[in-house]
Parts: sequence; C-alpha cells; structure tokens
Amino acid sequence: MADITIYAGLFWNAFLAATLLPAFSEIALAALLQKGSGIPWLLFLAATTGNVCGSALNWWLGRSLSRFEDRPWFPFKKHHIARATAHFTKYGKWSLLFAWLPIIGDPLTLIAGVLRVPFPFFLILVTIGKAARYGAIVLGFTLL
Repeated sequence: MADITIYAGLFWNAFLAATLLPAFSEIALAALLQKGSGIPWLLFLAATTGNVCGSALNWWLGRSLSRFEDRPWFPFKKHHIARATAHFTKYGKWSLLFAWLPIIGDPLTLIAGVLRVPFPFFLILVTIGKAARYGAIVLGFTLL
C-alpha cells in the first residue's frame, strides 16, 4: 500500500483545482499513475472526492456569499460568473455534468449555488461528470 500522503496530496490538489486557484489535478493524477505510485482505484477516489468537495465549496460560496461578489477577495470574477450564468441558463441544471470543463466548470458550480440548485441534485451531477473524467484518465493509464 502506498504512503497515505500520496492520496492526501492528490485530494488537496484536486480540491484546489475545483476552485480558481491554479492546480492541475489531471496532470498530478497522470504523473502518479505513470510512476506507479499508489493504487489506481484509490488515486481515482482521492482525485474525484477532492474535486467534488472543491465544487461543493463553490456551491456553498454561491449560495451563501454571492452578496459579496464585488469584494476583491471573492474567488470568482464578474466575467466568469456572467459566462457561467449564460451557460447555465441556456443548458439548465444538466450542464452540471460538465462542471469538470476548464474555465466554465468552476464558475458553473458557483452559479448553481447562487441559483439555489438543490444540493443533492448538484452533488449527483457534478460527481458523475468529475468521476467520468478521472475514470478516463485512470483507465487510459491502466490499459497502456
């Protein structure tokens, strides 16, 4: 069994990657798989869980703190929020399946909170999308 710090590090990297902070969880996961560090299904679980938890934080921020969006410390800029709102309005709640996409995914999870998408529904869709992305990476490396 690999050192627990590998999984904890990947969890936190994926958590940060779900915010606007710079982190590249896909690259971290691929590097660990390439090196043979850790058990693939546990790496998948750590990355998926961390990234979904980061998105849940965004949802909470949107639901609880959107009145502060003009403050400099608020984690999303107005243009990100506007783009995500337009996408969300056009495609609806099901667009949360694509919360893993770069640029629009993170603000999309914030908008879901602002628009009061029920958390269980949010959690299911976001988890499906993010698990599919990390699953594809793990599968790609294990089949090589």
